[in-house]
Formats: sequence, structure tokens, C-alpha cells
Amino acid sequence: MANEIILLNISGKDKPGLTSELTSILADYNAKILDIGQANIHNTLSLGILFEVQSGKKSGAVLKDLLFKSYELDIQAKFTPITLEKYEKWVNLQGKDRYIVTVLGEKFGAKQISEVSKVISNKKLNIDAIKRLTGRLSLIKNEEYPRACIQLSIRGELDSKAEITEKFMKISHDLDVDIAFQEDNIYRRNRRLICFDMDSTLIQAEVIDQLAELAGVGDKVKAITESAMNGELDFKESFKRRMKLLKGLSEDVLHDIAINLPLTKGARRLIDTLKNHGFKTAILSGGFTYFGDYLKKELGIDYVYANQLEIKDGVLTGGYLGEIVDGIKKAEYLKEIAINEGIDIGQTIAVGDGANDLPMLNIAGLGIAFHAKPAVKDNAQNSISSIGLDGILYLLGYHDRHIDLLD
Repeated sequence: MANEIILLNISGKDKPGLTSELTSILADYNAKILDIGQANIHNTLSLGILFEVQSGKKSGAVLKDLLFKSYELDIQAKFTPITLEKYEKWVNLQGKDRYIVTVLGEKFGAKQISEVSKVISNKKLNIDAIKRLTGRLSLIKNEEYPRACIQLSIRGELDSKAEITEKFMKISHDLDVDIAFQEDNIYRRNRRLICFDMDSTLIQAEVIDQLAELAGVGDKVKAITESAMNGELDFKESFKRRMKLLKGLSEDVLHDIAINLPLTKGARRLIDTLKNHGFKTAILSGGFTYFGDYLKKELGIDYVYANQLEIKDGVLTGGYLGEIVDGIKKAEYLKEIAINEGIDIGQTIAVGDGANDLPMLNIAGLGIAFHAKPAVKDNAQNSISSIGLDGILYLLGYHDRHIDLLD
């Protein structure tokens, strides 16, 4: 005797034991569950069960029992017959490419979600699931650090990743929201190394500008820094020019600057969470080892690569020791750490804000331009500009309830 394929959709107030009651009925008729999914919003349940059962008396009886049980549980049941042809076509879709779209910001509404889903639909991609990753927001209390994030799992054949990324970037710019687009592959779920730029990324300061202020050459150095970060000036050349302007500055000021370094919002939450999940961490900076080493102790960072100030008789000479850590060097250090730790490059994350960060952002498995200059955002894989560094956790699929358990 042939079998029937039936989709059962349940909606109504959630209550303990509901799924157990329904599946026990299916078990009584030896029904084969082909797929099952459930979501709960404000104590309202949406449950779908796709099952196969012997046609004839059995299929009629199981529908009758499910309908009666639904009435008893005060929920609504809807039955949809599925043809074998449609079922097989649906099964064959599981071989299609899968992607993750993460939408995050301090807050967002229907407009942002509508525009993002419109791009997905126009590309003939299918949304398999939508999940909220941030905790529920109170409508009465003012949040000290508001943030909202949803994750969309999508599937289908994509002809141009660059084109869909460009469309998401436009929405991001127009509607003040961040949108990350990633392949849903084994690397995304198994990242193991994160590398940070230091100045204006891990800390909310450009240390060399602070040193310049104390040396009385603040405006000159700041102008060179800005030009270098925008990619208008070669980093090595800019570094040498700025170092010369610091000649004669007392090394006594270094300690005071270090102990007052302003950590970027969300930095400690991000690093503590990732270290608890076995991540290796690194600072790869065009700044200075003195401050990188301070942060290494403060945050428990595993690696620091930066520039070493030359100091003689208690003052800065205007020179440096060793090679200059520029963009190319940062990318080399990222690869070196990954090899030493036995980590595939696809399992790495790089985070930075300046043009000299692009080489490492573009070779990492996940490159993130963080509150970056426009030229950097336009050339990076993904960007975060609306919230703090802990926004990276949402790009990795972490939910607030998993993060907050570690606080």
C-alpha cells in the first residue's frame, strides 16, 4: 500500500508536553517524521512536522486523532498533503549553497528587515530560518548599551557574491545598520584565532597622537596619521615621519598613557567569551609594543606584534627597533600564528579600521572593518559600525544567553 506525505502545522499558546503529545500519536501509527521545526514568540508556538504514513485507514485515523488532540490542547492544526514529486524536489535543494546573513545595530525595525529580505528574494534565494541573537528589549527601561541582531539562514545558487554584498552595503549605509554576509561552511562554525589592530580598534585612541600632543607636535602627527589610515600615504613612510617628530619625549609619559588606555566598548566581553571557547587572540599593530604588552596582561592576549620604540637615556630618540609592522607584515604575522597553532587560515578572524589592516582583513577567514574609514569598509569582507566589538560574537552565531552565562 502506498504512503502519504503530510505537513502538520500547529499554532497557538505554547504549553509543556505539547510536542510530546503530538509525536506520541504519530508513533502509534508508525509514522515516519521527515522533518520537524519549532519557533516560539511571546509564548505563541509555531510547530511544523512533515511526516509519512501509510495511506488509507491509517492516514485518516492519524489525522482524526491529531485534530482531536489539537482541540483538547486548544491549538490550531492545519494539514497539507505533499506529493512525492514536490517532496523529492525539496530534498534535492539541500545540496544548494548555504549562507548566513547577520543584521545588527543599536536598533532596527521592519524597514531594514524588509529591504534585506527583498534582496534575498530578488536573488532567488530561500530563507530557511530567522533567529534573534540578542536578548529581549524592555519598552520601559532605557538600555545602557542597546543592540539588536537577527540571523537569517539562506539557501540557493548565487551567481555573484560581490553583487549581493554591494546591495547589502547600500542598505547598511542608507538605514544605519550593519549587514554581514558569510558562507555557512565548516570554517564559520569553527573559528579559532582572532587578530586585532590596536589603535582605534581594540582601544578608542591613537596612541601616537597622544604622544605627539605631549611632545607639542599633535597637529602635525595627527594629519599624517589620518592620511595613512585613509590609504593616502604609505604606512612605512608615515611612520618614519611621525617617529622623528617624537624625538626628545620622556619615556615617563608611556606608563601614564598605558594605564589610561580606553578600551573599546564590548572589547572585554568579546575577548572573555572567545577565550572561554578556546580561541587564541593576538594584537597585530602598527602602534607600539609598550602599549600592546600592557593590553596583553590586562586582557589575557596570547600574541602581540607591534613596533618597538627606541629609547636612550630616558627619552625617545625618534627611531625604532626592528622591522616596521605595516599592513603586509600584519598579514604575515596572522599566517605565522595560524601555522604555529595548527589553525587553518579559514578559521581566522581579523579586525581593524585602517588601510594598513586591509591585507590581514582580506586573507583571514572572516575580515571585519570595525568603525572603519569609508575606503576600508568598501574593500573589506564585512564591517561593523553601529555597535561595539562584541558585535563580532553575533557574526559567529553566538546568542546573548550563551555569552551572558560567562559574565
